[in-house]
Amino acid sequence: MKRKPPDPKAQAKRAALNALRRARRQAERAGVELSDWEGEFLGSVEDRLKTYGRAFGDPEKGSPGQALSALQHVKLKEISAKAKGEAAPKRPPKRGRGRESS
Repeated sequence: MKRKPPDPKAQAKRAALNALRRARRQAERAGVELSDWEGEFLGSVEDRLKTYGRAFGDPEKGSPGQALSALQHVKLKEISAKAKGEAAPKRPPKRGRGRESS
C-alpha cells in the first residue's frame, strides 16, 4: 500500500503550532515572564492556525505555503530568544522611502 505524500500546508501548520507551544513552554520552564502582549500574540496566532490553517489573511504578507507571515515569524523568534535568555535577534533596518532632497 502506498502512502500519500505529506501535505505541505499541513506540515507548515503543524510546525508553526509546535514552535508556538515550544516558545511558551521554554518561557515557563525558564521562569521568564512574557508581556501581556506576547502571551496574547502566542494565543491568538495559535487560534488562527487551528481555525484557518495559517495565521495571516493577506497573501502579500507571507508565502502561500507558510503558516506564519514574515513578521509573525520574526516576533516568534524574538519571543523564543527571550525565553532562552538570549539577546533578541537584530532586525534589519527598515527600508522605506528616504527623504527626498529638493
